[in-house]
Amino acid sequence: MSQERRKRQARGAEEIPAKPASGRASVRTGAPKPQGRLKGKGKVPAEPSGAEVLAVAKKRRKEGEGEGVGSLGAALRQARLRAAPSVQEFKYNKKRVRLVSQGSDLKDAAQGVVYWMSRDQRVQDNWAFLYAQRLALKQKLPLHVCFCLVPRFLEATIRHFGFMLKGLREVAEECQELDIPFHLLIGFAKDVLPALVTSRGLGGVVTDFSPLRVPRQWVEEVKERLPADVPFVQVDAHNIVPCWVASDKQEYGARTIRRKIHDKLPEFLTEFPPVIKHPYSPTSPAEPIDWTACRASLQVDRTVTEVAWATPGTAGGLAVLESFVAERLKFFATDRNNPNRAALSNLSPWFHFGQVSVQRAILEVQKYRGKYKESVDGFVEEAVVRRELADNFCYYNRNYDEVEGAYEWAKTSLKLHAQDKRSHLYELEQLEEGKTHDPLWNAAQP
Repeated sequence: MSQERRKRQARGAEEIPAKPASGRASVRTGAPKPQGRLKGKGKVPAEPSGAEVLAVAKKRRKEGEGEGVGSLGAALRQARLRAAPSVQEFKYNKKRVRLVSQGSDLKDAAQGVVYWMSRDQRVQDNWAFLYAQRLALKQKLPLHVCFCLVPRFLEATIRHFGFMLKGLREVAEECQELDIPFHLLIGFAKDVLPALVTSRGLGGVVTDFSPLRVPRQWVEEVKERLPADVPFVQVDAHNIVPCWVASDKQEYGARTIRRKIHDKLPEFLTEFPPVIKHPYSPTSPAEPIDWTACRASLQVDRTVTEVAWATPGTAGGLAVLESFVAERLKFFATDRNNPNRAALSNLSPWFHFGQVSVQRAILEVQKYRGKYKESVDGFVEEAVVRRELADNFCYYNRNYDEVEGAYEWAKTSLKLHAQDKRSHLYELEQLEEGKTHDPLWNAAQP
């Protein structure tokens, strides 16, 4: 994990010239090249079932009303169109983008651009997807999207992978409707992505951002295996204020990063333009996806089954967002820590997999500031400041998941109290199975 402390200048990236003097288009960003590992992230109505949400979403997309349920989907589509007809006519803030590869020139014979989707698994409200389409539109090239499905990831179970795969299936359907080929590649990115780039003659790669060690290593490995003449850029589509713009160092806590983020929100908390039906078609379509085979290929624990209450995908997530602002936001300030009151957003699964943009949620929640100021401020504090503080910590602290990564005062406190007598001691199984003295802990276990 990078330990750099020097200032990064957040300059705007240059536009790709329509007719460059050299005969090549250039992918340029204003931020410096990556350092370290990236060297050069009331009663609540019942939620609709998965089948109901997906059917409604598909019907609305075909009717041109946008994704989502209720009135939100249509409203979002109109909001994006008010921002710009497409990303090509939108003033894109290129401080969100940084160059990963050494070169920045799109080769003359490029047959397309590819967005390597990873952390942000959605079509609309996705700055990385939008940047990729921007490049493709400017150069009149086809746009491809790919996702690399690894057989396992840390301790993730079928509960995690099942939710993700169902969301990706919705992404694939929406890409098809937009004439954008979606490739689900089985294997690690370093093994399958460069081959896609080479076989399709793709001239540029765009990916999203994660501050965690494993995804950062994936980016580094892909960079090393991509053809030298293919530019590779990264876009922070997960944070509202890009991680490398919010701060150039590890922040001590929320109190030190809060002002930095709030000062930059007016610049970055903007409406999204739409991802549009792509006008340039590839010479051949994507390979058909066998979703059953993809699921079967996973090497994960299948005893922890999927949950029924959470409908995967952007449509399901927007349905939860719509119910939150209508029914639960009013109670967020006073009752978000009360387990007996429905006051939470319940959006964590969709935020985690990038199926719903946090920026979109904030744009919707802020519409209610006049009615529920304390609740809106509380949600912004938790969903923006505290969440982006976590990205900051992981990005600048190479030991973010170990005791060595803690501050000295915390390590000293742990040592001082290591021999303290504990009233209760439990084995891991007892904790997992909810067999403790604490009824609240026990009730929270699956």
